Amino acid sequence: MANPESITRLPALMISLELLREQVPNKMYTSLLIGTLCVLTLPWVSEASINSTFQNPILPGFHPDPSCIHVPEWDETFFCASSSFNAFPGIPIHASKDLQNWKLIGHVLNRQEQLPRLAETNRSTSGIWAPALRYHNGTFYLVTTLVDDDRAADDASRWDNIIFQANDPYDPLSWTNAVRFDFVGYDTSPFWDTDGKVYITGSHAYHVFPGIQRAEANLETGQVGEWITIWNGTGGLAPEGPHIYLKDEWYYLLVAEGGTGLGHMVTMARSRSINGPYEADPANPVLTAANTTSYFQTVGHADLFSDQSGNWQVWAVALSTRSGPSWINFPMGRETVLTNVTWKEGEFPVFSPISGEMSGWQLPPENLNVNGDGPFISEGDMIDFVPGSELPAHFTYWRFPISISYQISPPGHANTLQLLPSSLNLTALNGNYAGPLGQTFVGRRQQDTLFTYSVDMEFSPTLLESEAGVSVFLTQNHHLDLGIAMLPANSSTGIFPGPINATTLPEDQSEPILQLRFRGISYITVPDPVIVPIPDVWHSKKLRLEIKASNATHYTFSAGPAGARSQMQTLVEASNAAVSWGFTGVILGVFCTTNGHEGDAPAYVSKWTYTPQGQFRD
Repeated sequence: MANPESITRLPALMISLELLREQVPNKMYTSLLIGTLCVLTLPWVSEASINSTFQNPILPGFHPDPSCIHVPEWDETFFCASSSFNAFPGIPIHASKDLQNWKLIGHVLNRQEQLPRLAETNRSTSGIWAPALRYHNGTFYLVTTLVDDDRAADDASRWDNIIFQANDPYDPLSWTNAVRFDFVGYDTSPFWDTDGKVYITGSHAYHVFPGIQRAEANLETGQVGEWITIWNGTGGLAPEGPHIYLKDEWYYLLVAEGGTGLGHMVTMARSRSINGPYEADPANPVLTAANTTSYFQTVGHADLFSDQSGNWQVWAVALSTRSGPSWINFPMGRETVLTNVTWKEGEFPVFSPISGEMSGWQLPPENLNVNGDGPFISEGDMIDFVPGSELPAHFTYWRFPISISYQISPPGHANTLQLLPSSLNLTALNGNYAGPLGQTFVGRRQQDTLFTYSVDMEFSPTLLESEAGVSVFLTQNHHLDLGIAMLPANSSTGIFPGPINATTLPEDQSEPILQLRFRGISYITVPDPVIVPIPDVWHSKKLRLEIKASNATHYTFSAGPAGARSQMQTLVEASNAAVSWGFTGVILGVFCTTNGHEGDAPAYVSKWTYTPQGQFRD
């Protein structure tokens, strides 16, 4: 059957051929006519020859280490998993029918009993690393590593390699508890061979010795055979993120090398045997942004998948940071990008370099008919916490939440989210660890270069250092906070800006009063704390707290009375370099804490709003 799009081109092509009729011999004209009609009736040729335009990133914000599959049995749907580190729910799964509109359909790690050890991880770089998502014989498999990054590289307890399974990725309860297997390393990925054997490939801890290893495995029990090294990479730092694909009787091994910074790259090798020896692609690295001026840097950790067109049209996803080679301002961290790949029979695949706007294979037609409770990736938030509702699927905690700390529409406070204070603040015990006490904090990923995030907050504490507010949170040792806090009057650094700033100060300047406080922590220099008394006329009223990214390099933090936009005042502007670091990406959210002091005053959050206002793509 002819491709409908091709039929629409038929009249123009026939007119062009008619103009040639008098200029070429009859035999040549007949050949051209027959050839044109044949092409127009072959849909796969038409698909392969028509380019489409798509934009990166496809999963903006904190979505590193992507692993994606196309599952025809599930209504021709594409599914992508990404790393979550210490965030919970963990291992988000996004689905799409058209490769451009991606919807959060759930999380693999959605219940504490699935993996209790997440609560015990130390360091901001710990947690869930590099999931590999695969589908085989009606079952979804997710193989990944829970890392305790404060332990020695050769300490087997540092690497908790695990397997999850599900028969319905849209049902959170379908995902099993973790099944463990032994491996001193990370970035593990499953592979089913044609002889029925199942293997897991992983990256051996590179501080011990670098190399990609594989072992036979039972994915039901976690039993593994002997680990053997099959490739050491091309000589780049930390060969990792391996995936094996069988094509044209070749085993292709895709890995990442060069570390996770500006030298990050994708390399490839192949062998006639899964055990090797593997010969490197002469074109390595097959994908990288190293030594370029591209806005998309740190390109690496890729995965390959086909679509319904088949043939040699293949897609790849990888991680990237939008920073340019300066690598200073990238608060959304490592994101998921898409590129098209030409993979001809018997040859190594050829990847198109990553850019913000790309031309590639014909995309599937636009289709928003995707199941799942979460939002599409481009949506903003307008959340009123109505009675009987639940927190949205894309809301995120840092490690497991203390369930009693969050209540929607408690008695007397309809359409609010009640936050009970944690003793620990966002920095917690040491900037890395929170222990079983946890932190009262919930947020959503920053997914746009430009945005405005704001909430109304009602908070009436009476005890010193009680605080509630909003945060630009990357990790426990990288965050910028604007809080309403009870602080000594003599701690003020100034007065509230603007015409309404009258505040009655106590005679004893050590007495606490309600103040607004901005402060931050980072390895990068942050602005000095700003502490200003809240004007008397705003006491006992809701305040509006706002974080805005009005350009690619800075946030502004503003406050004012709820419902009076004209009285909002900016307290401080801060560089986002302070939260441009590490493996994750910024979470924008609310917190409530006693900062280690006495106190139990709750905060009430309402009119939660996140408005996307633009993406920088170059």
